[in-house]
Amino acid sequence: MTTPPPPPDAMRTAAEFVARLRAVKIWSGLSYRALERRARRAGDQLPASTMATALNRTSLPSQELVASLVRACGGDAAAVERWVEARRALALSEQPEPPADRGAPVAEPASEPSAAVTRQRRATRTAPGSDVPAGRPPTPCLLPPDLPLFVGRDRELAEAVRLLGQDAAGPATVLLTGPAGGGKTALAVRSGHLLAARFSDGQLYADLRGFDDEPAQPMTVLGAFLRALGVRGGAVPTDPTGRIHLYRTLLAQREVLVVLDNVATTRQISDLIPSGRRCAAIVTSRTTLADLGGRRLPLEVLDPAAGLTLLGGMLGRDRVAAEIDSARFIVEACGGLPLALWVAGARLAARPHWPLAKVARALADEQRKLDELAVGDVAVRASLELTYQAMTPAAQHALRMLSLSPGPDFAAWALAAMLDTSLSHAEAVLDDLVEVHLVEVGSVGPGGIRYRLHDLVRSLGRERAEREVPHQGRTEALARLLSASLHLAELAADTLRADFQRSPQTELVSWRLPPTSADQLLVDPLAWFDDERRFLTAIVEQMLDGTEVESAAGLATAMTTLFQVRSHFDDWERVQVRALKSALHAGYRHAAAKLHRCLGELTTILDRYPEALGHFEQALLLADGEDAVDRASATAGLAYVHRLLGRYPSAVHHFERAAELARVAGNVNCLIYATNGVGVIDLEQGRIEAALVRFEHCLRLSRSAGYRPGEAQALRCLGQSRRALGDYPAAADHFRQAAGLSEHLGDRLSAAHATCWLGDVLVRQGAHGEGRRLLARSLWTYREFGNVWGEAATLCALADAQLASGRTALALRRAEVAVGLWRQIGSRTWLATGLDTLARAHRMAGDHAAAARFQEEATATRAALVDATGGPGA
Repeated sequence: MTTPPPPPDAMRTAAEFVARLRAVKIWSGLSYRALERRARRAGDQLPASTMATALNRTSLPSQELVASLVRACGGDAAAVERWVEARRALALSEQPEPPADRGAPVAEPASEPSAAVTRQRRATRTAPGSDVPAGRPPTPCLLPPDLPLFVGRDRELAEAVRLLGQDAAGPATVLLTGPAGGGKTALAVRSGHLLAARFSDGQLYADLRGFDDEPAQPMTVLGAFLRALGVRGGAVPTDPTGRIHLYRTLLAQREVLVVLDNVATTRQISDLIPSGRRCAAIVTSRTTLADLGGRRLPLEVLDPAAGLTLLGGMLGRDRVAAEIDSARFIVEACGGLPLALWVAGARLAARPHWPLAKVARALADEQRKLDELAVGDVAVRASLELTYQAMTPAAQHALRMLSLSPGPDFAAWALAAMLDTSLSHAEAVLDDLVEVHLVEVGSVGPGGIRYRLHDLVRSLGRERAEREVPHQGRTEALARLLSASLHLAELAADTLRADFQRSPQTELVSWRLPPTSADQLLVDPLAWFDDERRFLTAIVEQMLDGTEVESAAGLATAMTTLFQVRSHFDDWERVQVRALKSALHAGYRHAAAKLHRCLGELTTILDRYPEALGHFEQALLLADGEDAVDRASATAGLAYVHRLLGRYPSAVHHFERAAELARVAGNVNCLIYATNGVGVIDLEQGRIEAALVRFEHCLRLSRSAGYRPGEAQALRCLGQSRRALGDYPAAADHFRQAAGLSEHLGDRLSAAHATCWLGDVLVRQGAHGEGRRLLARSLWTYREFGNVWGEAATLCALADAQLASGRTALALRRAEVAVGLWRQIGSRTWLATGLDTLARAHRMAGDHAAAARFQEEATATRAALVDATGGPGA
């Protein structure tokens, strides 16, 4: 470069400063990614996403960003100093703008309890029968970020705040209606943020996608809301009625604002409207929803003055004033629709060297289309097409492909797959799309930048794709996306090594990222899955309706380990049940067998043992003569459920068969699991020395194979064996090692198993306080995951601890609940153990008749087990 960068001259507002700074970026001729790399070489931190965000706002960027950006663009030390000094002077001189409507009512925040009062409430709130405080559930704050530029809706905003902020006899509902792109969501979000103090128990938000091809299902939204309100994992009811009742119960005594965005029909949200008298709802829709009760606030298009204010906020007032006639023409041609104005303004903001007359002339050329601006979607489409036509052919094609992908947001690897290109090239194309605001930077997490498409931009892209991309090209792009998703999901699961199944599906992978790119994405596989979970599940659901059923079912199967470790039981069941139906309908027996096996694992975790047996048996039936790996894993799962039900002979038979199949298939993980299962049966039937031999063997095999979950399980079982022998110090050491391993793997449920038994042996060693604390912590984890067996085992151990401390009444309550839970799930071995504890508690309470009755039932239960298993030595 021979000429210096544009100087920071004649700038009186933050918007003008940002526009001038964008000119420096354009002068450099470098993309955001290239600037980030150049800054890194100079020792500066300048993330691409931060630059993109800062240069598309109207507020002053930080001093550090200004200096780093000017330096990366090629400015010398003097240029950097001039820009920093200009920024400093502007920050001191610029004052906030007065409100557009001085007469608009202002919502006063509701008074909040002091921090001391809040702490006192939390400290004194405990669960019935608990040793530890129950804790206040998290306060959900699901609202999207507020927009920095909000104009033309002062009257509607004040009215919404007034209606929702006043005390009322029941829940208030405000419906915001208007055309697509009319600013409904922006008004709802701004209102929600202003009312945050009034609704101190939180704000829920959901995009119902009512006008999409696949609207959000109320059942799914209820699940998300319940989890946000503190209900965890498997504790979320699986039936609609249960979810509705729990949702209404949780909101009955709370002050929560619920924002339901983009609604198509009243039926879609009838179960989501809160019924608590101190709650309220904001609903947005393109239709009037005549059958919805509540107050309506229709949104009209912006008047000319508000339209000019919007352009002035984006471009700077001086720039608009200099070409006021062209600015007025743009507002008129856009029909005052906020989204159309935003697109036109974004193009001009990204190109400060363009005169406004250039865009005005372009809008005039589209006069026939822009005459439609006042009738909703057609207006937005015409405005968006102007931006589309100005892009490079590569960017146009990328937008067409992105519009075909599912999900609310996406990462660059998805575009790389659809374009059949490299990750770096996909990032560069996205950089171009971000500059014209057709793609937005959604968030930046451990997995990198996530992007999103506005639904109307997506509609434009789909129309163009259908017209300009052959059907085969669209199909092949989606197939590559599905293949890349399957490959990455399998790599993530394999990196975790938390599943004994280990049945790769390489035959279904036809396109994959290069190893270096895949490794870069999966540095933290769990963080990657947290970012991609919704996108991956959306891909499965979309592709199950097409011709790629087998691969879609394969992706559903590959996500099993990730679902399990993160306890996303709701998604696990929904996605795999649908995939199973599609696979069976299409005749993919092998895929269906894998899905049955995975659903058997899920229903076992959720203590739904009859369903689990059915899934494992169907998996074996469908996998007959197929891969030994699949048959081994299904057989091992079947054996595990038989053991839980006390059917020891059949459990041993299936475990031994699974071990034989695992040896044939070379599946060491499954061999370890099956051997360990036989050892547990030995332990439960009193053959402790035989159990120890098996567990030691499993520990050696697991460490040799690097199978960390198997190592944790073997340590846990060795701890149980030492506990049974009365060697409590050795047992505690094994349990601590097992808990540490499971926590490192992110497997909180397995960690809870080890922590529960550690608490039990600490109590037996006399450390009653520490033991009870660990048991109580395990109890809450089990309840969070909805694991009934673990909850019962922990309650029984707590009852023993209470008896050891002389707290007979509390021990009785815990033992009674534990026995009830074991009756519920049909675990006869542990039912007998619980009956023993219950009998002992009654005896210590002086009720010898009840003690004798429960002891007699325990004896009868064990006798029935002996008869069923052929004797204690069977």
